[in-house]
Formats: sequence, C-alpha cells, structure tokens
Amino acid sequence: MNTSMNITPKSVIAGALMATFAFANLAPLPALAASSSSKKSSSKIEVSGWIPYWRTEAGTKDASSHLSQMAEVNPFGYTVTSGGVLNDAMKINGSNWQSLIKDAKKKGVKVIPTVMWSDTASIHTVLSNPTTRAAHIKSIVKAVNDNGFDGIDIDYEGKKAETRVYFSSFLSELNDALGKKQLDCTIEARMPLAARFSGTPPANIEYANDLKEVNKSCDRVRIMTYDQQTADLQLNASARSVKEIYAPVADVKWVEKVVDYMAQDIDKKKMVLGVATYGYIYQIMPNTDGSGYGYTKLEAFNPGYATQLAKELGITPERNRAGEMSFSYVPKDQPSALPTQSALSKLAPKGTASASLAAAGALALAKSKKQQAPFEYITWSDSGAIKQKVELAKKMKLAGVAVFKIDGGSDPKMWDVLK
Repeated sequence: MNTSMNITPKSVIAGALMATFAFANLAPLPALAASSSSKKSSSKIEVSGWIPYWRTEAGTKDASSHLSQMAEVNPFGYTVTSGGVLNDAMKINGSNWQSLIKDAKKKGVKVIPTVMWSDTASIHTVLSNPTTRAAHIKSIVKAVNDNGFDGIDIDYEGKKAETRVYFSSFLSELNDALGKKQLDCTIEARMPLAARFSGTPPANIEYANDLKEVNKSCDRVRIMTYDQQTADLQLNASARSVKEIYAPVADVKWVEKVVDYMAQDIDKKKMVLGVATYGYIYQIMPNTDGSGYGYTKLEAFNPGYATQLAKELGITPERNRAGEMSFSYVPKDQPSALPTQSALSKLAPKGTASASLAAAGALALAKSKKQQAPFEYITWSDSGAIKQKVELAKKMKLAGVAVFKIDGGSDPKMWDVLK
C-alpha cells in the first residue's frame, strides 16, 4: 500500500492505493523488488478486507453490512513516525470504528488493523537497532491489547535488501510478544525471474523479504497480487503478439504464477490473495509503425466511474484477456487538433466492438499514415474479475482472499462472489 499516491480521478475517490508495482521489493545489487483453470471449487475460504481511514464512514458501513461473509476486518490503519512511534491515522476511537468493532465481535469476526510503513530509511534505522526495534514492538503490542484487537497486520513496504535480516527478526520477536494474538503479514508479490527479466537475469539479486522466515513468524501471509501492470514480460509479449493493449491491475494468469512461485516458501494454508477492487486509466500512444502501444498511467478510480463514463460515451465495456473489464475511448476534452472518437471509430476495421474502436482506429491510422493519435484506456477489477481470484484461491487451496478496498466504491456485486 502506498499512501503517498494521491489518486482523485475526477472526484471519484480520495486517498491512496496499495503498492506501486508488485515487484517493488526486487533489488539487483549493488545498485538497487501459467494458465488459470476455469474449474470451480466449492471449498470455503476466508474473506477479509482493508477499510481505508480516508473513507471511514462509507467503509465501515459497507463492512458492517457484510460481516456474515467475513473472517476478519482490517482497519487501515496505523502509520509510523520516522522514530518508530505508531500514529493512529484512522482515529480508532471514532464512533464509526467503534460501531464496526462492536458488531464484528458479536458475529465472531476478528478485528486486525494494519500498520502501514513505507519510509525506507526509517524502517531500516528502527529495525536494525535492537533497542528501537524492541520499543517499536512494544508500542504495537500495547495498541493491540489496549484496544482489544485480535491481532495486527504488518505492511512494511519499500524496504532495502539489507533490511531483510532485521525485518525477519522483527516479525519473529513481534510474534512472540503477541502471544496468542494473530500476526498477519502483507508482503509484495514475487514472480519467477524469467517473467521479470528478459535474457539472463542478474546474478546478484537479493530480496527485502525472506519468505521462509516470513512463513515461520506469520499466521497469515497476504500477498499483494495487484498493480501488475506491465511487470510480467512473458504475458506482455503474449499480448503484444496480437497487438492488444495490456496493463492489467491483476491478470489471473499472473496471480496464479505468483502463487505457484511463492508457495515454494509460503505454506498455502497461510497464504491469502490480495484482490483489487479498483482500476486504472492510461493514456495510450500507438507506435508510428503500428507495431504496438506506449503507456502512460494517469490515475486510479472506483468502478462506478468507469460504468458511468461508458454509458455517457455509448460504449459497451468488454472483458479483456486479463479477466478485467475495459474499453478504449477518446476523452471529450481532447485537443481539437487530434482525432476524435468518431474519427478513430471510422478507421477501425468493420465489426470492431465499441470497446475497442478508439484503439483499433488509432492503430490503423499509425499503420496507414504513420500518424500517432492518443486515446485513453480504462481497465478495472469488477465482480467478474474478483470471482476469478476467489475461484483461483479455492482451486489452489489457499487460506483466503483479502480485498483492497472496502469503502463503498467497489462493484456492488462483489459481495455476491466473496463466498
């Protein structure tokens, strides 16, 4: 989760999203982070989710209405000062949180808030010193005990590779200090090197997370399987071979690849899939020879924005190869000197679906006249995409799924598939 990323597309949502790229903890030193089956399973999985403090009222209301489907709720949460002191960013004593906690306890749903920290230098300074590390652990345990929480969720991102051993010690000591309380650990996704690097991978790669040690200390290991975008070179090449736009929040094929790889060190019975409930807008520029596209990520949004935009533009979104909903379009505020939606639509091959008219027309223009026409592309995780992740978790016999985020802005049908 990267709370420094301000994403307020056209006033649709406020706040921040988890993670930048899922491979952010892969670090070559010294300079520096399979196909899915459609077979369904009826096995039960745990459902949990993060409730962002910047959407407290809507998030707690949404979660409270669906507690019967959940194993735990994760108020998001606590931040940390440079000195390792917890900051109650969510204001946990507020009436909305207290009402949710009361309802959760009545229904036997665990309340496990998240501590989010992404200050690379401060994490290393605090955790590498036994004295400051112990003080930090003490402050976390105090917050858990004072508030009657069922445990804590640790989400420390952007760590240095050299912090690895200290982070492992921190998790082990925190686990001991928590006693019977639950320790959740939210960590970046990791994929096979062949998917991450072209040619021969660097020989001196180190990681910020020691997965074997994480597995030893944590009761639940929540994998941030989202914000894939163009991280997987193998899947990118497959999409480029048919000249498709490809920058998903999380392709189910990529998620399965990550799980298979990380399951070498993480017990599947502890593993929880992080599932996105949001989407991204990109500005796309075709290559002048029509060989493909260039991508510029613009902003994030909640699904309601996309469905409303499609309605206004008269476009029918389609499910793409990643399992998400998407469409291409020319924004109405595009400079007049550039091709419009209508102009590009006329250039697209006959029979092109409305969701692909802008992309196909721009590609045709590049091929025929070597002219570049920018357009926008929008892709998001709706209930259908979420259902694929739930079915994958069941098929692979994982502990469960954790959605980011519960804030009243996700596809309302999401709750129908979180079972």
